[in-house]
Amino acid sequence: MANNNTPQPSFPEVEISRNVLTDIAQATLEGIEGIEVAHASLNVGEVLRNQGNPRRPRALKVTREGQAVTVDVGLNIEFGRNLTGLAAQAQRAVCENVELMTGLKVKAVNVTVLDVTLPKGGHA
Repeated sequence: MANNNTPQPSFPEVEISRNVLTDIAQATLEGIEGIEVAHASLNVGEVLRNQGNPRRPRALKVTREGQAVTVDVGLNIEFGRNLTGLAAQAQRAVCENVELMTGLKVKAVNVTVLDVTLPKGGHA
């Protein structure tokens, strides 16, 4: 018979950085055909500070309040695609992946379509 008084191990709380949450959202969005995360607009000071850095900031912001996450993202969508359909697909995919991979609750995925782009390697 098992001893019910055996102490259970105590594990420290796992902390998930905002960078990891941003990377999950970014990778999820990169997997959806017809969209790309827009580049963040930069002012002159930001451009000068980022000289020599090949990675331009993206229009992707993750905010965390306790166990709740909000994602704000600006997207470029290829011309001829269904804007609202792809935006909704992006919202669902980001929500599902962040919740699945982290156990956190996604409160909102706010999408703003910032631009319509020509398909890569083709014409509209």
